[in-house]
Amino acid sequence: MPPSAPGLTRRGALALGTAMLAAPAIARAEAFPSRPIRLIVPWPPGGSADSQLRSLADLATAALGQTVLVENRSGARGLLGAQALLQAAPDGYTLAQHHLSVLRHPFMTQAKSWDPVEDFTPILGLTGWLFGVVVRSDSPIRSWTDYVAAARAKPGAMTYSTSGIGTSNHIAMEDICARLGIEMTHVPFRGTTEGVTALLGGQIDSIADSSAWVPQVEAGKFRLLCVWSPERAKRFPEVPTLRDLGIDLAVTSPYGIAGPKGMDPGVVRVLHDAFRKALFSTENTAIREKWDMPLSYMDTEAYRDFTARRAAYEKAMVERLKLSIDG
Repeated sequence: MPPSAPGLTRRGALALGTAMLAAPAIARAEAFPSRPIRLIVPWPPGGSADSQLRSLADLATAALGQTVLVENRSGARGLLGAQALLQAAPDGYTLAQHHLSVLRHPFMTQAKSWDPVEDFTPILGLTGWLFGVVVRSDSPIRSWTDYVAAARAKPGAMTYSTSGIGTSNHIAMEDICARLGIEMTHVPFRGTTEGVTALLGGQIDSIADSSAWVPQVEAGKFRLLCVWSPERAKRFPEVPTLRDLGIDLAVTSPYGIAGPKGMDPGVVRVLHDAFRKALFSTENTAIREKWDMPLSYMDTEAYRDFTARRAAYEKAMVERLKLSIDG
């Protein structure tokens, strides 16, 4: 082995080598971002997640010094963002909302899709949804008890909408129906706002979805029968939770932001810090409170651990409920 340079110890040489290897990553992080960033929201405009993420993008724009552009890609049960990440370069310029349907989807089909843990780079966990069941205010159904009784009286006749097959709220409703021994007909849409339009038009009997129905409840057009949060919603303290009704279930479906597989850790840190600052801002907090969205912040490492644990849980739930999108 050739001698080290004069005055350079073995430990010093190793430290210098490590620093030289790290230098390109540091340089990349310092140069990032140098152009606009695309954040894909896999739902139609106007709903709770769209509002929260759009606010987040606007606030992160100031922190990053480059525009974070929101791109709505609704349809396919909220999976179009994940599909876009599979095709994108891992350079930090394409990101998407990362929600539980992305983790659940591979277990609901025999078709080739993705590894819910290994094929994405988690950035951070953000928030979740307030879910609930609503009917029109002119409906004869005035309570959860009435709702269950109506479904039991005419098996399969009662309809409820969700934001797609295999979404968290769809699985929760299937679970609730199984526990109660009732049968209902599921009507999937591309997002909660489409369900709101359908209920206003009398095309469905109820919505079982996130809080895009809040304005209609507050305006007296819809009646909220229950919420699925662990505790009663501050905005609707008189409305029972599922647990109040004897159903030991709470659903908030926490989501975050992810990028393509193989992103540089330095770039991930830059994005994490900008989005975290935006999440805890007064402005984004106000948006979350408007939609009654619980804070579910997780840093990159914690969010990575969460996705791994949750993917295992989703696989078990899909198997237990025998859910499939293959027909």
